[in-house]
Amino acid sequence: MRDPGSTAMTATQTPLDSAPRNHDWIHRAPAQDGVERIEAFFQHNGYALHRHDTYAIGCTLAGVQSFHYRRSVRNSLPGGTMVLHPDEAHDGQAGTDEGFRYRMIYVEPALFQAALGGKPLPFIEGGLSDDPRLAAATQALLQGIDRAMDPLEQDDALFDLAHALDAVSGARPLRASADFRAAQLARDYLHGALERPVTLDELAAASGRDRWSLSRDFRAFFGTSPHRYLTMRRLDAARQSMLGGMALVDAAAAAGFADQSHMTRHFVSAYGVTPSRWLRMLKAQTR
Repeated sequence: MRDPGSTAMTATQTPLDSAPRNHDWIHRAPAQDGVERIEAFFQHNGYALHRHDTYAIGCTLAGVQSFHYRRSVRNSLPGGTMVLHPDEAHDGQAGTDEGFRYRMIYVEPALFQAALGGKPLPFIEGGLSDDPRLAAATQALLQGIDRAMDPLEQDDALFDLAHALDAVSGARPLRASADFRAAQLARDYLHGALERPVTLDELAAASGRDRWSLSRDFRAFFGTSPHRYLTMRRLDAARQSMLGGMALVDAAAAAGFADQSHMTRHFVSAYGVTPSRWLRMLKAQTR
């Protein structure tokens, strides 16, 4: 559920009748350094089943936010915290006729790894938590969504959130042989190859790790496969081009996709909406 407003607010201060009722909308805060923050309103269905390679952490401000996650239907209410693990399939829809409004932050697993030092990625069973430590750490990042956060403020808040997640989660154990440094080298290599095909043999050579061990380590530390990671970075680039006014076909080519339909398939798989609908929802909030 990638995708919320104004000044800081709590669930009790955000009645649904203050949200636009005739259309769905998304408001994106200025993206910065591996973090995306949004506020959104949906009257009925928000997102089709999809998965992305970031953590999605947030709170429902008003209404009931329902989603399928790990073979069950979850219902997020104001006061709790949603924590969706990277690469876990989920969707999003209103649990009542009134619709729902929520805020969410999307964090690259590498940022949490920087704070946790190569520990297992935190995992919140069921995707919902009532733990006050997690709620407080999340709220610090979801305040003032209309402005970019001060870089030091963001780093401090991410550190606190990483450790709150680690404290609350049932962490999955890592294999003793897992190589964090090799996974980091492979990730760096992918960032330098966004516009061309990459093989697992290339990544293995760049990281000094055999290909299958590297593939397992990459998933353990960054929450997704090398190929999915590369595809998501290309989608990030395509979204930036679209926001700058570039036509979809040109954005697809510039980001390294074979054509517009190739990009659209990956876009829907990652975000649960088509590129054109995503752009319409962003424009709807500014009217």
